[in-house]
Amino acid sequence: MRILANENVSAAIIKRLRADGHDVLSAKESMRGQTDRAILERAQKEERLLLTHDKDFGELAFGWGLPASCGVILLRLTGAKAHVDCQRAIAALESRTDWVGHFSVVTDNRIRMRRLRSLAASKGDASDR
Repeated sequence: MRILANENVSAAIIKRLRADGHDVLSAKESMRGQTDRAILERAQKEERLLLTHDKDFGELAFGWGLPASCGVILLRLTGAKAHVDCQRAIAALESRTDWVGHFSVVTDNRIRMRRLRSLAASKGDASDR
């Protein structure tokens, strides 16, 4: 998978994803201090999944009409133990291949997915108003 990990994603998750062969760009390493919009734009431009703990990306993805060639994965894990959250996040990410085109929420015991609008549909929606 091609992933852009937001600044709030732990180094352990990034390290494990890279070790498992995923192409992970870390905002903490290369985009420190950038706005959520800039991070989302980069994920979109490079067709990467955006991995985050920040709920604001849901609002941005739907409000901005994020094209379905991208995807957002929101981690909402309990945080009781970092290594347990890391294992749960990795297991969830590697359990599916259909993340692209969705806003997904990963919790301790489930994954909820909502389809993002296609770019053409987003443009059509804007012109229909």
